[in-house]
Amino acid sequence: MRCLILLIFSLYFFTPAHTQPSLSYYLPEGVNYNPSIPPPQAVIGHEVGEWHISHDRLVNYMYALDRASDRISLEVTGHTHEGRPLLLLTITSPKNHQNIEAIRSQHVQLTDPSKSSSLDIRNMPVVFYMGFSIHGNEASGSNAALLVAYHLAAAQGKEMDDYLNNVVILFDPSFNPDGLHRFSSWVNSRKSKVISADPADMEHNEPWPGGRTNHYWFDLNRDWLVAQQPESQARIATFHKWKPNVLTDHHEMGTNATFFFQPGVPSRVHPLTPAKNQELTRKIGEFHAKALDNIGSFYYTQEGYDDFYYGKGSTFPDVQGAVGILFEQASSRGHAQESINGVLHFAFTIRNQFVTALSTLQAVNSIREELLNYQRDFFKNAVAEATKDPVKAFAFASTDKVRANELARIFIRHQVDVYRPAATISIGGKSFDAESAFIVPLNQPQYRLIKGMIERRTAFQDSLFYDISTWTLPLAFGVEHEELKALPSLGTKITEITHQSGKLVGGASQYAYVFEPFGYYVPRALNRLLQNNIRVKVATEPFFHPSGKRFERGSILVTVADQGKSADQIQFQIREITEKDGIDVYAFNTGLDYKGVSLGSNAFLPLRKPEIALLVGEGVNANDAGELWHLLDDRMRIPVTALPVDVLNRTNINRYNTIIFPNGSYNSISESTKERLKTWVQNGGVIIGFDAALNWLNSAGLGKFEMKKTDQPADKPEKPRAYADIEEYRGAQQSPGAIFETQADLTNPLFYGYTSGRIPVFKDNNLFMENSKNPYGNPMVYTANPLLSGYISKANYAKLKNSSVAGFSASGRGRVIGFTDNLAFRAFWLGTNKIFTNAVFYGHLLNEAATR
Repeated sequence: MRCLILLIFSLYFFTPAHTQPSLSYYLPEGVNYNPSIPPPQAVIGHEVGEWHISHDRLVNYMYALDRASDRISLEVTGHTHEGRPLLLLTITSPKNHQNIEAIRSQHVQLTDPSKSSSLDIRNMPVVFYMGFSIHGNEASGSNAALLVAYHLAAAQGKEMDDYLNNVVILFDPSFNPDGLHRFSSWVNSRKSKVISADPADMEHNEPWPGGRTNHYWFDLNRDWLVAQQPESQARIATFHKWKPNVLTDHHEMGTNATFFFQPGVPSRVHPLTPAKNQELTRKIGEFHAKALDNIGSFYYTQEGYDDFYYGKGSTFPDVQGAVGILFEQASSRGHAQESINGVLHFAFTIRNQFVTALSTLQAVNSIREELLNYQRDFFKNAVAEATKDPVKAFAFASTDKVRANELARIFIRHQVDVYRPAATISIGGKSFDAESAFIVPLNQPQYRLIKGMIERRTAFQDSLFYDISTWTLPLAFGVEHEELKALPSLGTKITEITHQSGKLVGGASQYAYVFEPFGYYVPRALNRLLQNNIRVKVATEPFFHPSGKRFERGSILVTVADQGKSADQIQFQIREITEKDGIDVYAFNTGLDYKGVSLGSNAFLPLRKPEIALLVGEGVNANDAGELWHLLDDRMRIPVTALPVDVLNRTNINRYNTIIFPNGSYNSISESTKERLKTWVQNGGVIIGFDAALNWLNSAGLGKFEMKKTDQPADKPEKPRAYADIEEYRGAQQSPGAIFETQADLTNPLFYGYTSGRIPVFKDNNLFMENSKNPYGNPMVYTANPLLSGYISKANYAKLKNSSVAGFSASGRGRVIGFTDNLAFRAFWLGTNKIFTNAVFYGHLLNEAATR
């Protein structure tokens, strides 16, 4: 009864008519604070929770604490896409600060089985990494960070002294500065003096894409393992520099919920995570329960959330000898909002986050030696498991060196030992020289992480997943790879991946230059030429260099004559391609070819400069759109207009020759715009659609992408099911994300630059496209037994087999190209990026005889 009264009091006391709660509402009773340490209000200009903290003010306060406290050392670990600093505060006792590098160095040795046995942990500090609001619009975390930092800097007494002597705290007040700033600007600029708790109020309804994501609309809490974004790369560098024992990740969830802390659902823990990890998680959870009970807050645990995907902040530590803790607080999504539990006030959400940050600190201090022992044992056991594994090494390489290099970069970023082979090596039946291949020995401390990165898994204890069910990185990067039963002779150890320039083979030419289609940055090179108004052609048939070298379909021809530029100007651009795009370019001094096609053949088709509109806005999946934007803008440096759907209805689309429809609904596109799009396509425009956008293109009469029905009645009556199993059964019919094998026609321009027709594709939807009756109309299909890794229900698997992945419709001079799946998933699925960029550059060349 006391807890219920306290909860009601907490929820309702701070009504709009009451003043904002003061610092005393949050801070624990009976604690004295150093008056020389400024409280948040003194720096940010308002009470915590009165306004949503903006990132600049958050940064100002952290710097103020750094100046005032000898417990804090602040550093900038990186910057976001928008140039905001990523802060890290190291918080511990002044005595520890004086010896901080020695403490760090000794602590890291716990992860090295060759050194860890001799370490005395009795007086060794434990390392605790606190992180807040990786989703920018889940703002109670970063607002609570103000209080946590103040408390750690200013609280006095034996208890705090013990914490600071026994714990090194790595403190990141904002995992996602760009998203936090975007969200705070929205809610603060729409706050009324008399706060509206109405869920329909504008304050609670932020516009697309919302503040959850970073600049390119990536969910940073899916990026810990692959670390494709600068925010993630800074975090990962900190993680591996210190090897923390516990990492906390403060989030928010739906307004009608309460509070969640881990462990999650027991059956949804990744099998590589030791049982001891979950035991420690539960032990820490008891501290959270007690702290929340004391303030009358309701909560739950072991429901809803899992510990499976190692790319999440709360799961990433679990495969590296640490304990990850997820907190989920019901969100006010503003300053106050009605919920089924009453009016939920922002201050209340902040207090819960603050209290559980402190309860974690208490737990970490209490079980310090157990955490340190667990970390030591984790890596010892990992090496012991590696010695028993029949696989001794993992080898990979690619004709496209960039993709192989980028996969190696991820291994190295996670302190995995990576080597070149000592000599030429066969991988997947293909021969690679020592400078093109990589070897990852399995017998090393990061054995479990390596397994988690390369494994294929198709059997699962549970059929429900909070996120994706697989992420096999060699398949994602589309590299040749092989598990080796014997460790080959190792060459040089690779400690960093540096940019590799290409070569200009044959020197300057007065006639022509050619480069192959295999390199990852071929689209960037193409764009570089076209933006400089240099005419470019693509080969639709193989041909040969006078030296005898064969060039495949998709090779790029740049003539020197009749360009309106001097030979030196052309050569300058060619040099840019070799140096900046890492592509080998070959000089031709004759166009004659008796074995293939000569350079003047009609088999070389001219390319046009892409003028791209990427549709964004309400109805469009922001993550999918952001992935395409990031690929074009950040990686390929191809100009793109992010065109809001509502603006599409009233703008002149004739300035574009390519319009991209990311996954989305597009119901707001007007009838008149549909007709304008049809005319635009007939006049030569190219539409590229993905995922659910194909349904809209089909219904709008712009494409022919018929999908298999997913709600067909069963052949036999289904057996009765328990009412309590409804959600679980429905969830099991969803496709959380798995990897499937496809067969592609490499003579089709969409697949120029691929050396194998067997291409792994990531699929996370229930769209299954019917095959075209045109024998040329199915350029990419799923194979008869396509599952490579991950979960899919039996019913969906039957629909997926042999279904079509890609196709196009022709109308006049234009093309409408459709893909059922995401070809740029989370920026790490490099293996299918080229299919998308091929559609951009070669889509208008597709032969109408191959239409669906």
